[in-house]
Amino acid sequence: MSFCKHCIQGVRHEGNPAGKLETIAGVNCYIATPTVDYPKDKVILFLPDVFGIELINNKLLADDFAKNGFKVVAIDYLNGDSLAPDIMNSPSFNFMEWLPKHGAEQTRPPLDKVIAALKAEGVTKFGATGYCFGGRYTFDLAFDNVIQCSVVAHPSLLTVPEDLEAYFSKSQAPLLINSCEVDQMFPIAAQQKADEIFADGKFAPGYKREYFAGCTHGFAVRGDMSDPLIKAGKEGAFKGTVEFFLAHL
Repeated sequence: MSFCKHCIQGVRHEGNPAGKLETIAGVNCYIATPTVDYPKDKVILFLPDVFGIELINNKLLADDFAKNGFKVVAIDYLNGDSLAPDIMNSPSFNFMEWLPKHGAEQTRPPLDKVIAALKAEGVTKFGATGYCFGGRYTFDLAFDNVIQCSVVAHPSLLTVPEDLEAYFSKSQAPLLINSCEVDQMFPIAAQQKADEIFADGKFAPGYKREYFAGCTHGFAVRGDMSDPLIKAGKEGAFKGTVEFFLAHL
């Protein structure tokens, strides 16, 4: 499957991450913990884009979820081979050479290890929020009903309508899709197909799709905050995600 140019385009955000890097079951993770009391049996799994847990944008997003009362575990499911930030916007990087090294065979095992370790610590409910590349693996976890609530933003690597139909038939996890106007990976036709399959109460666990005009693929994590429409989209997607987890997890 090809990727669009927006998959490695974007803007690095600024801030001071408040979480910490830890190893869980031998897997590197960025953990953001609320400073107030929070439900210890719930965790949000943060499945980042191809820039992984090291990108400051992803760390700051995880921190923001923690500020809203969720413990967040961002998992290095790219096995130490996420794209360096300086590759962002590079016209020469061969993305399709990198991609085959990060299929389900390489990517799913670290997720399963971390989830098993968290279950052993008493976690019983998992939400997952997947951005771009992470959308694929949020769907896969939902297929197996490993997670109890799913959110994806501008997901990549989905086959439409097959993956949407599989989600409908296999998963019991409520689903939120944060979509946008310009997205080769999950275009308007795919968004409409999702509504056709899930909307109007057809998917009993719960379904919602947000649409952000003026935004492009990557807006929810690598958007240019100097653009008012993209800033509104990023903030709207985050707010919608928090509200969806509060309602369904």
